[in-house]
Amino acid sequence: MQQIISITTRKREELIDITELVKKLVRESGVREGLVQVYAQGATAAIMIQENWDESVQADVIHLLQKLIPRGVWQHDQQDGNGDAHLKSGLVGPSESIPIIDGEPGLSTWQNIFFCEFDGPRQERYIVLTVLGNRN
Repeated sequence: MQQIISITTRKREELIDITELVKKLVRESGVREGLVQVYAQGATAAIMIQENWDESVQADVIHLLQKLIPRGVWQHDQQDGNGDAHLKSGLVGPSESIPIIDGEPGLSTWQNIFFCEFDGPRQERYIVLTVLGNRN
């Protein structure tokens, strides 16, 4: 089963919790054991599994990446001013694969799935969700 979902981002850099969207698709698929693959389409976006107890971890991720990869100093900035966004998305990566255990994504209590926006805001960002497995 595969579904493409669309989200809107509101900031240049932000992490958006998409865990419930992924859980819903896994439940609808009927797969009991397998994998759900979450893939961000776009060269300036990424997917990350991280804690969601409060927003401090998400803010820390953004601040760390801003310190490691500052804006305005990259060759690509001469083209369209988003060289840092490309580097951040490449470092974090476009996808995550999560095991499906007993019909649910196999996340721990403190793990959530985030769409990482590094070049927003954007009216539409696309995420490809692919569920593979057995419906035993």
